[in-house]
Amino acid sequence: MQHAFGLDIPRTLEDACDPRRLALIVYDMQVGILRQITGGPEITAKVVEVVRAAREARVRVFFTRHLSLPRELMGVFQLRMAMAWQRVDRAEDVQPWFLRDSPGFELVPEMTPRPSEAIFDKITMSAFEGTPLNIALRDCGVTAFAIAGVATEIGIEPTVRHGADLGFLPIVIRDACGAGHADAADRSMASLEFLGDALFTHVGEFGALLRRGLLSTAPLA
Repeated sequence: MQHAFGLDIPRTLEDACDPRRLALIVYDMQVGILRQITGGPEITAKVVEVVRAAREARVRVFFTRHLSLPRELMGVFQLRMAMAWQRVDRAEDVQPWFLRDSPGFELVPEMTPRPSEAIFDKITMSAFEGTPLNIALRDCGVTAFAIAGVATEIGIEPTVRHGADLGFLPIVIRDACGAGHADAADRSMASLEFLGDALFTHVGEFGALLRRGLLSTAPLA
């Protein structure tokens, strides 16, 4: 940890993985998204492991879900995005895939949040845009967030970059971030590495660091 101008500046993963100052964002682990990507069950198992480690270390956990509005309420951005994803030429042919209360909108059963955890729904790619996430993290004194889920090239990269712009330290758990397009996901990871705002880890290392951090912050008996 660096100390300058009255600030504590994390330089390593161990510095950043203080359970008191860390949150976990579980990004869009929804039925309708996971069935579209390769290796959905494997990614789900990895994210389950991450969530378990966060809960054991008493890290705050936030889940996100992507929400579709009815076509009549979709704006230009949403219609253009849906037309591109669904490969249709007319806005009238768009099908809202993630309407509230539809089967595809729900989190996969393995991701059932606890009463002490939150779910934020969004119509954007960044988990911070148009949701209370930024306010919630700041109000809890959180300075860093770890992120896992799907998909890297669609929503995880924008969330990491937005979070860094807001002053948080992002931690990307590589093997717990799934992708719809492997090459695009690799480009996203390379871009994040080049910018230098984020730290990177894997599931096993993340869990070990949380356990270490929990022990170091435990009150003496």
